[in-house]
Parts: sequence; C-alpha cells; structure tokens
Amino acid sequence: MRKGRAKVRRLMPDPRFKSEMVTQFVNNLMLDGKKSVAYKIFYDAMDIVESKVEEGSLDTWKKALENVTPQVEVKSRRVGGATFQIPQEIRASRKLSMGMKWLISYSKKRNGKSMAIKLADEIVAASKEEGAAYKKKEDTHRMAEANKAFAHFRF
Repeated sequence: MRKGRAKVRRLMPDPRFKSEMVTQFVNNLMLDGKKSVAYKIFYDAMDIVESKVEEGSLDTWKKALENVTPQVEVKSRRVGGATFQIPQEIRASRKLSMGMKWLISYSKKRNGKSMAIKLADEIVAASKEEGAAYKKKEDTHRMAEANKAFAHFRF
C-alpha cells in the first residue's frame, strides 16, 4: 500500500538573488551535503554567464530553465500483454525538477575545466535553445508526439 504524496517543504531564498528557485537548483547541484560548495559553483557560473551575455545572468538562467522544462512525458503502461508508451502532462513541480536535473546532468557531461564553467556554458546554450539539455526536452516531446495514438490508454 502506498502512502500519500510527500509534503512540500518551504525553501529559504538564496543570499544573493533572494530566490527560492535558485535554492532548489543549488540543492539539486549539491553533492555529499556540501551546500556552500554548490552555492560557490552556482554563483561562479552566474558570474561567467554575466560576462558572456548582455542581459542579466539570473534572467538568462530563468530563460534557460524555461527552455529545457518539458511539458509532456511518456510513461510505460501494460495493456493486454503489450507495453505502450503513453504521453502524459506533467505537474508543475515535476516539470521544474526535471528541467533542473537535466541542466545539471548535461553540464556534468560537458567538456570543460571546472563545474562552474561547464554549468555556465550549458545555461548559455539552453537560453539560446541549443545544448544537450534542450535536445533532451525536444526528444521527450517528439516521443510523446509519436505515441499520441496511445493517449486513450491514459490512467
């Protein structure tokens, strides 16, 4: 038997931008409970983005996050011995979470010297609708579009 959905915790806004979304991103970026290191990586990446782009770094980051946030996803469902990929809308909190995690994971896979540089490069690329995280979103949407015929099997 499954329990109910987990309660949503309020996050403290970050010290520099006073944004809860930044805190959530830093929490996803953090490894081994080292939040100060994660904040340093994020803020260094924001400084690099500021030098590369003429608009503000936070605006660029928000635009990048918006560009990599998926609207639909496919979920597997067994119907009569066959498994179908069924496209489904994603709830808002999961959309944001997936976008952040894709941005971070594809930043880690990039070539570069430090994580701050790799993260900054991925943010700039995503804000221009390029990069691996944006490609992942496009692939997800394409897969959902291809399996639209099975939408009537929705839960």
